[in-house]
Amino acid sequence: MDNKDLNFIKRFGIAVLTLIILIGVVVFLIDPFFHYHKPWFGLKAVLNDKEYQCIGTLRHFDYDALIVGSSVAENNDNSWYDEAFDCKSIKAIRSYGATADLCYLLDEAFASGNDIKKVFYNIDPSSLNADATTTYESTGCPMYLYDKNPFNDIRYIYNKGVLFEKIPYMIVNSYVVDYDENLSYNWAKWKTFSKDNALGLYFRPKNEVPMMDEKVYDDKLSGNIELLTTEVKNHPDTEFYFFFPAYSMLWWDGIYRTGERDAFIHCEKEMVSALLQYDNAKVYCFQNEEDIITNLDNYMDSIHFSPEINKLMMDRMALDENRMTEENYEVILDDMRALSDKIVNELMKPYEEQDLITYEQ
Repeated sequence: MDNKDLNFIKRFGIAVLTLIILIGVVVFLIDPFFHYHKPWFGLKAVLNDKEYQCIGTLRHFDYDALIVGSSVAENNDNSWYDEAFDCKSIKAIRSYGATADLCYLLDEAFASGNDIKKVFYNIDPSSLNADATTTYESTGCPMYLYDKNPFNDIRYIYNKGVLFEKIPYMIVNSYVVDYDENLSYNWAKWKTFSKDNALGLYFRPKNEVPMMDEKVYDDKLSGNIELLTTEVKNHPDTEFYFFFPAYSMLWWDGIYRTGERDAFIHCEKEMVSALLQYDNAKVYCFQNEEDIITNLDNYMDSIHFSPEINKLMMDRMALDENRMTEENYEVILDDMRALSDKIVNELMKPYEEQDLITYEQ
């Protein structure tokens, strides 16, 4: 091999190394998943991919309040909470809202160094009987963003999707499109909320089964109660606002037919009773808002409601309405049980008669 060939190989190697370093520097500086830092260079916090971005924002952003929950919490506008509660909020979101997953995010937030004054926590009924273990790894989340091992960051730094999709998207939304950072993870603008949509996406259990023993989920429930009460107990200077969201009457019809209704209400009673033992915990209930949950134009399916319902719930909490206390929480949930009877025996009848319900095969 002569000198000409050696010089070419040397120059080629230097060029490749320079390109590798340049790519790494670009990804580090722009950092669309906020794995290393909050936004720099006037870039906005363009948040639309919770599994990849939420953990980084909790570790690196500046905030003193959290909006915590599943997909039904994503359509909150952070500025609503900021103005109503005099705080600076960001979202801690996990699909399905399992208690263990949300508590993992809470722990990361409390470890961030931010002085967290308020937590607004959406309790999905199904989270109370879910396994009290995290699901990030088992559901295929990018664990190289969650762990603190710098050696596997190569999967982020040298990632074609990050370089050619995520970074350009962040730049365009920061400098070209008027992106509203308060609408982080918001998906409502691409959805239609209507009775037809809600009914079209509801697949009613074909056969009604006998009601289960209300304590059927107690083993899992106890683990979830322990997780949530530990968060409240370990952070006495933080105000926790827990709330049960306004699922539609279709959801209540579904769990009645599967025989789970009494078990869900029992789980809620036990969780509320445990949380109310702490002075820094408040609990609110929006499940039994009949005018809301029976108006299917508020929904896109049996669970997911429009942003207007998110705003209504926040407004009610700001006014300290719909609050559950040790004196009234059982009455409120017993009223919800009675309302679910009315839903099944009266309010669903017109949809049955008009053949508007699709049954599971």
